[in-house]
Amino acid sequence: MALSFCGNDKGINAYSVEEGVLNNGCFVDALNLVPHVFLLFITFPILFIGWGSQSSKVQIHHNTWLHFPGHNLRWILTFSLLFVHICEFAEGIMMMDTDHLHLYMPAFMGFVAATTSVVYYHNIETSNFPKLLLVLFIYWVLAFITKSIKLWKYAEYNVGPQHLRFCITALLVILYGLLMAVEVNVIRVRVSIHATYWWMNPLIIGAHKRPIELKKIGKLPIAMRALTNYLRLKDAYEDQRDPDLSPSIWRSMYRAFGRPILLSSFFRCLADVLGFAGPLCISGIVKYLKETYFGVHFMSSTKLLQNTSVLAVLLFLALILQRTFLQTSYYVTIETGINLRGALLAMIYNKILRLSTSNMSMGEMTLGQINNLVAIETNQLMWFLFLCPNLWAMPVQIVMGVILLYCLLGWSAVVGASVIVLLAPIQYLIATKLADTQKSTLEHSTERLKRTTEILKGIKLLKLYAWENIFCDSVEDTRGKELTSLKTFALYTSMSIFMNAAIPIAAVLVTFVMHHFLNETGPSPSEAFAALALFHILVTPLFLLSTVVRFAVKALVSVQKLGEFLQSDEIGDDSWRNGDMSVSLEGGKKHLGAVSLNDNTSTAHLITFSTFSVCVGQLTMIVGQVGCGKSSLLLAMLGEMQTIEGRVCWSKTCGSYLVSFASVFHGAPSKNRNFVAYAAQKSWLLNATVEDNITFGSPFNKQRYKAVIDACSLQPDIDLLPFGDQTEIGERGINLSGGQRQRICVARALYQNTNIVFLDDPFSALDIHLSDHLMQEGILKFLQDDKRTVVLVTHKLQYLIHADWIIAMKDGSVLREGTLKDIQTHDVELYDHWKTLMNRQDQELEKVMCWRYLSSGGYLMVFLMVSSNLLKHSVIVAIDYWLALWTSSKTNQSVSSPGNNDSYYLPVFIILCAAGIFLCLFTSLSVEFLGLSAATNLHHNLLNKIIHAPIRFFDITPLGQILNRFSADTNIIDQHIPPTLESLTRSTLLCLSAIGVISSITPAFLVALVPLAVAFYFIQKYFRVASKDLQDLDDSTQLPLLCHFSETAEGLTTIRAFRHEARFRQRMLELTDTNNTAYLFLSAANRWLEVRTDYLGAVIVLTVAGASIWSLRYGLPCCGLVGLGLTYALTVTNYLNWVVRNLADLEVQMSAVKKVNSFLSTECENYEGSMDTSQVPENWPQDGEIKIQDLCVRYDPMLKPVLKHVNAYIKPGQKVGICGRTGSGKSSLSLAFFNMVDIFEGKIVIDGIDICKLPLHTLRSRLSIILQDPVLFSGSIRFNLDPEKTCTDDRLWEALEIAQLKNMVKALPGGLDAVVTEGGENFSVGQRQLFCLARAFVRKSSILIMDEATASIDMATENILQKVVMTAFADRTVVTIAHRVHTILTADLVIVMKRGNILEYDKPETLLEQEDGMFASFVKADM
Repeated sequence: MALSFCGNDKGINAYSVEEGVLNNGCFVDALNLVPHVFLLFITFPILFIGWGSQSSKVQIHHNTWLHFPGHNLRWILTFSLLFVHICEFAEGIMMMDTDHLHLYMPAFMGFVAATTSVVYYHNIETSNFPKLLLVLFIYWVLAFITKSIKLWKYAEYNVGPQHLRFCITALLVILYGLLMAVEVNVIRVRVSIHATYWWMNPLIIGAHKRPIELKKIGKLPIAMRALTNYLRLKDAYEDQRDPDLSPSIWRSMYRAFGRPILLSSFFRCLADVLGFAGPLCISGIVKYLKETYFGVHFMSSTKLLQNTSVLAVLLFLALILQRTFLQTSYYVTIETGINLRGALLAMIYNKILRLSTSNMSMGEMTLGQINNLVAIETNQLMWFLFLCPNLWAMPVQIVMGVILLYCLLGWSAVVGASVIVLLAPIQYLIATKLADTQKSTLEHSTERLKRTTEILKGIKLLKLYAWENIFCDSVEDTRGKELTSLKTFALYTSMSIFMNAAIPIAAVLVTFVMHHFLNETGPSPSEAFAALALFHILVTPLFLLSTVVRFAVKALVSVQKLGEFLQSDEIGDDSWRNGDMSVSLEGGKKHLGAVSLNDNTSTAHLITFSTFSVCVGQLTMIVGQVGCGKSSLLLAMLGEMQTIEGRVCWSKTCGSYLVSFASVFHGAPSKNRNFVAYAAQKSWLLNATVEDNITFGSPFNKQRYKAVIDACSLQPDIDLLPFGDQTEIGERGINLSGGQRQRICVARALYQNTNIVFLDDPFSALDIHLSDHLMQEGILKFLQDDKRTVVLVTHKLQYLIHADWIIAMKDGSVLREGTLKDIQTHDVELYDHWKTLMNRQDQELEKVMCWRYLSSGGYLMVFLMVSSNLLKHSVIVAIDYWLALWTSSKTNQSVSSPGNNDSYYLPVFIILCAAGIFLCLFTSLSVEFLGLSAATNLHHNLLNKIIHAPIRFFDITPLGQILNRFSADTNIIDQHIPPTLESLTRSTLLCLSAIGVISSITPAFLVALVPLAVAFYFIQKYFRVASKDLQDLDDSTQLPLLCHFSETAEGLTTIRAFRHEARFRQRMLELTDTNNTAYLFLSAANRWLEVRTDYLGAVIVLTVAGASIWSLRYGLPCCGLVGLGLTYALTVTNYLNWVVRNLADLEVQMSAVKKVNSFLSTECENYEGSMDTSQVPENWPQDGEIKIQDLCVRYDPMLKPVLKHVNAYIKPGQKVGICGRTGSGKSSLSLAFFNMVDIFEGKIVIDGIDICKLPLHTLRSRLSIILQDPVLFSGSIRFNLDPEKTCTDDRLWEALEIAQLKNMVKALPGGLDAVVTEGGENFSVGQRQLFCLARAFVRKSSILIMDEATASIDMATENILQKVVMTAFADRTVVTIAHRVHTILTADLVIVMKRGNILEYDKPETLLEQEDGMFASFVKADM
């Protein structure tokens, strides 16, 4: 019998499909062959070509295989499949009495295909190439579908379990389905892992058990590291180099990062196109809800799309795909934005390392500007990149939305859409105003922070002078300007929120009213709710328009600032420093200020050097009066000054090589050494351990390290630290004294294995014993014995006898150079002047936090916000519900009721819409102004608490921590919490109202709501914990990065002198990558949440659609209400993830309120006292008599006393000197005069009044003090001398004359109104100290305390000042705390202190007679 596939039975046309293709059994069997043939055709080339190569024949041991998920289950199912195929083949063979090949050929091919799948899977698994398993997945799907069709047809023709073929087919369907599930599991883990962020599951779920740590999340891939992206951006930037044009940063960014943004834009457009499937499917479901199609085996495509069940499934699938594409687009842009930020940070850092020092010193480039570039401008550009795909997506959404609206409602929809378009310019205007206002707010905020920083740095001085309220008022004035800007910002933000909420209501109102008048009837339910959904979609691009415009404006400003910074002046070519040895500076001028010179350039800004020579291995000392250019000479040799004439070159040559400028270092040093070690005049420390600060990246050598510690006398200080030399020093070394900071900086310079050491006035903060020890052990022994070249700037003329070469400077030029003997021979006058002086010496969200934030805004504002929000959402639900009733009334015209009359529905609809629009405005205003009120009260309370806190608070609290409360935390409270609170309230109420409406329309939804709610609970539970951990990681990794930039900018000269740029650059790259890793995982966690909540929302939509279709069979909801339920289900999809996101964000942001609140509990000083101000005589203290009776003082009740039962009597007008070693209690006694410390026993009586009874302001305003550390504030010289504005100009000039500053100030432009930059950086340290002396002279108090006030000035100036003080304060009491004992030799009384007790107390002459006394030993050491 001839065989044929379908047989050749007589009288039967086996190939006939007249009754339908699927009703032909042979065709169905042929269809079952397709998957098997597909698998064989695809896998054989891969198996025999790909794995036939030599590389694939590597022996792989089975115990090293990486098994895919479901490995064992797959083998069990595959062998079961082979067995069933054999059974199927046998059953077909048993029917060989016919000639039908289709009965057993598919079974045979199925067996071959199953066997092939085994071989194919084995090779894929051993090669660990899971992406190729996609072929098997397609095969299982096709086989499952074809077998399911066959099983369905069997059931249709009453072939049941009693037939063997039915049972075999059913088993095959089950096996194919299970294998498909196994493959989905592998693909989920291996292929679709990025689409669903499944790889984040272990991290996010694990965060609930233990906090996320950096080591858990690993490192960035090479392609995302800062160095890789920096090189990419740098190449794009430098390719545009043109002598006439500056490079474009925009073009550089596009060339480096344009491709991923285009890819993201493509995904975004796909997502937006799929977003329109929602309204169309809603329209179809509502329209065809009552039509059924049964008894039809073959449908046309039109009829298929008219089936409500099909539309419900299509809606679900469209939502899944749309959300997947959307989140993919977000992730790509975020990844690209992170890459851009890393590249920009690296570019900025490299520029900082090349930045000209004069830019920093003259205020052209401040530390605050650099910090803004790092912390703000780079983030602005990153966020703009995040929003870039919207530039293409917005036009697509608007055009498609308008077209679909026109198709649904005709011209009335176009009129409604025109409302949105016409209101778009208003949104644009609001966005522009927002950007301008935010820029103004930022300027005021920067100024406020600058003033606050100055207050905190000079808080000790402010308290001692009783100027807290003056400076507090200054900050409050700036805060007032900032709040004015913030009010405008809040108003515009409210208007923006109002527009976004009100525009859909207005558009719907106009559309349906126009539809009524144009068509004389209202819309049908399908048209109405599809249009409603489309209007909500159209609002999204308009909302984004304002956001994109705002960020675009910020990005333009940021690029402008970045461009100016990258084009700023750099130090000259430092190729001369690449050799082993040193420098020659050819005769010329160094410019401190201007970039270029003109005829109007002040000569005060120029330093002129003549030619001089320094031999290798010698000690060169540079001396001169304050402001003569000593430090500038060191900076010039380091290449940190701008050369106007001459040049700088460092020579490798040996011998006596002389060049024609300032200094020549020559000789042949050891090639194993690095270059220059440098200790700046202003101590600079890293935020690291003491050991790290000293070794400064050099290899640790225990013997050398100990020698340096001993040379700098640091061991006693290290022993006092809680963790020894492993103690974190803290921000700016705030937990160390000035002397300790300076000695650590000197120790750093000594430890480095360099040829040359530059020391800029290392003795200024040290007492006589420490200075002598450092000179003898550190400089003369440690450095000189090692044959290192040392250049030392100092005022300690007694050390000139040790100098091999001396450079004397005056008024910015070299006055004399040579050995001490040369100067004695050739300049007798100068030597005699020195000789006169040479015998003398020189620191979790709780619910209650949320309530405290709200209560700070006022209870009335809280009530208005809550009630208006509830009322607004109730009205919005009423609008939609009324629309549903109105449109449903059109579907049943046979019923005569008032509902059929549009005149009944239309007025109510208009009234509800108007009420909704008004409430949208009211709620947006209430939330923003609640936040503004809370921000105002919290900052005011914080400032007053901090500024009136005891001085101990500032000793134990790092400056950076306090500044964070006023900067980052205040910024969060001002600008971030209000919009987050508004968004959380709106999204939560929208979701709750949507669930309530859906449940009331289709009660069956409540059954599905329980598991959906459980899933949502666990999603938000895990996400919130992980998000908080990742946010903390992002913050904690960002702070070291910002500190590193700040430290680098402050210590630029030191870093460049040590030639440690590469190490610091590498550290910056590591910190950037670490921060970017944390931020990337935070962004991935957000995508993880959004994918799951979006999928959950899609399930809700499918559930609502299914429940509506099922409920309609029982006549429960009307068509209009079904449309309302589906529209609200789509709303839940959009807002569900925002509930969790906003909740997590609010948790993080409320930590700022918690931090601020922790400072609000700080106890203030008792400013009142027991005496009233009126009881204190106006001229008190008139005589200056001081009685110290059994005085015991401590800094804190938990600490030991620092002064123990001290008794002393100081007569009116007496000059008293207090001396003692470090820690003896000298400064503590001076603070006790001002009641700055805890006097827990005894008392100090001044002119008959116990100071503890006086109001603090009265006490401190009547005394004067000069501190060791000079503090100047930005402003004018007049403001620094007399911030209270009570003195005449004559009195100010008199004080300046006393302080030897009159001539210098007169030469400045503006005189008394000349500008003082931040910290007084435009004056030398010595000049700053002289200004502080003048400040004390302005306040003519009868008692003056001088706490080592002349440490930073030269001996000659100090000698003059001592005489002036004695003259100006001849009839007043002067208490001098001295490190330099010679300053108190002429005192009337000397008090020698030791460990908090008075050891010696008498006239200096009497104490000198006691040869074994401590005072006598101090004087001997000084001789």
